[in-house]
Amino acid sequence: MHPALAVALVFSGCCSNVVFLELLARNFPGCGNIVTFAQFLFIAIEGFIFQSDFGRKRPTIPIRYYITMVTMFFTVSVVNNYALNLNISMPLHMIFRSGSLIANMILGIIILKKRYSVSKYLSIVLVSLGIFICTLMSARQVTSPSESSEEASLTTFLWWLLGIGALTFALLVSARMGIFQETLYKEYGKHSKEALFYNHALPLPGFLLLAPDIYNHSVMFSQSEPFQLPLLGIQMPIMWFYLLMNVITQYICIRGVFILTTECPSLTVTLVVTLRKFLSLIFSILYFKNPFTTWHWIGTLLVFMGTLLYTEVWNSIPRIPSKDIKEAKKD
Repeated sequence: MHPALAVALVFSGCCSNVVFLELLARNFPGCGNIVTFAQFLFIAIEGFIFQSDFGRKRPTIPIRYYITMVTMFFTVSVVNNYALNLNISMPLHMIFRSGSLIANMILGIIILKKRYSVSKYLSIVLVSLGIFICTLMSARQVTSPSESSEEASLTTFLWWLLGIGALTFALLVSARMGIFQETLYKEYGKHSKEALFYNHALPLPGFLLLAPDIYNHSVMFSQSEPFQLPLLGIQMPIMWFYLLMNVITQYICIRGVFILTTECPSLTVTLVVTLRKFLSLIFSILYFKNPFTTWHWIGTLLVFMGTLLYTEVWNSIPRIPSKDIKEAKKD
């Protein structure tokens, strides 16, 4: 597939996925479990048919390693989605998750004994400062005197603080999973499709622990206002439509990223994903009218400047030799 088409899949799939997730979270803030379950189920069924050939194809990487990876992946997915139920706004959610570079570098230094260049450390300082500014400004909004009582305001803030803790925990577990995957791929080779399938199929029994919550939200979704599907003329509850579109766009997003990793250098993949996050953030602010101050913009720009500095994207821009510049000036 042409890389340009893969980039189009990433931008269309991932950006629209964030929109449908916010539509779901705004109506039912605690719907993270049913969203995660639907995404896992859809990708697992697709992988069972096309990747594992209905269970006949044996995995290249031993299943015991997938169990370890799946435990981390399942935890990250559930915690990230559940954080939206803890007074975490969608823009802050996206900004915080953009700080994965910090967690990756810290764990890389501790576990893999890696050392980085000065520009890498500078980029991490920018990302950390940006996230700190956005988090601090969001904290002030949460504790603003808009609550009916001081006690209610304190309760809201404590739930928000728990949400920040959940996002931090998920960030660190995600970084640890990345390091674990890196060591596996060095030993067994890259098998992204296989990993995608097992990462979504093996955790499915774990959703039994969340079954009551998933069932309650499925009932609430069924009671939402009816929506007529364009062209088809079929009616369905609008929340089920949002969930269906969220699952489909999530799959398009993942497939686009997978194609990019096989067709393009890792620098290109990081740059595309970073730009996609930035566009999703801007759309969320403008379309959903999420509160966003000047300080939020400053923090956001620091995060994305730090990310681009970390990828050393500047070094990939073709430069005109100084000799050619001098000759051009003479002409």
